[in-house]
Amino acid sequence: MTISATPLFNAYQGGTFAFMPLMNYTKQPLDHQQIIQQLKQRGLLIINESDAINQLKIISYFRLANYLRPMEQNKVAHTFKPNSYFENAVDLYYFDKELRALIFTSIQSFEIALRSKLIHHFSLRYGAFWVMNRALFVDNKIFNDCTVRIQQEVFRSKEDFIQEHFDNYSTPLIPPVWKTLEVVSFGTLSRIFCNLKDNKLKKEIAREFNLPQHQYLESWCKCAVALRNGLAHHSRIWNRKFPVKPQLPVKLNGDWIDVSITPKNKLYAQLCCLSYMQNFTHPSNDFKHRLKTLLNSHSNVDVVAMGFSADWENEPLWK
Repeated sequence: MTISATPLFNAYQGGTFAFMPLMNYTKQPLDHQQIIQQLKQRGLLIINESDAINQLKIISYFRLANYLRPMEQNKVAHTFKPNSYFENAVDLYYFDKELRALIFTSIQSFEIALRSKLIHHFSLRYGAFWVMNRALFVDNKIFNDCTVRIQQEVFRSKEDFIQEHFDNYSTPLIPPVWKTLEVVSFGTLSRIFCNLKDNKLKKEIAREFNLPQHQYLESWCKCAVALRNGLAHHSRIWNRKFPVKPQLPVKLNGDWIDVSITPKNKLYAQLCCLSYMQNFTHPSNDFKHRLKTLLNSHSNVDVVAMGFSADWENEPLWK
């Protein structure tokens, strides 16, 4: 039997698997000037080629391509619409960069507040090592996964208070919750909170974020974790569609939005959730002001692609 050197992959067709040949990748690397010429041939306008090359030296082409795509007329040939400028893509990149920094700060405030409230309420009710008590959790597999992650994250922590604890105590295996939960990741913290059985106590925590039910807090927490992971990898954020969508209550005690015109899979919905919680945990926060200032300083940004409504600034949340 002769084995073909051509790579193959399985394709499911008509109830059977067929072997289809893969294409060989033959494209060669281009230098910055060649990239500029290729973009111009595809119809992109460039005001200052020297500045464009300098931008490509500090932002790789395929990172910048994410911000060129909204201007493409043909998504296969990558040709551009009339009056499309390289400089607009660069401006959009820097807008997205500033937006990520703003969102990261807001998520950080939420994360720290959640840690504090979770530690306080559950420790007073269930003691110093409740995170090790399987009976307090709904799903055993999630509990086991979190237990492994907690130990890994605690044992690799270089925080002084963790090191000092292990210098003085050998049991239990991990430090008390008020130390341990300060060093676990936000993802682990979220899974712990969502897996806890005591919904009444979780509802108390939710109300400290001005939310009526713990399910909303769980949903917003999961979204914040997924969003933060994207921020940590410097991923494009402004017009992304998010698979993890927040529950949006029709009415809340605090200033809120019209959820009937708010797409849940766009960034605007998550900005609303973060702003709402900020208003209650940090009443003097400047999140709204900074977001509006950022949007005003980048007038070419299509806010509709982010899920903003036409009249969003008149929503009670944003006034």
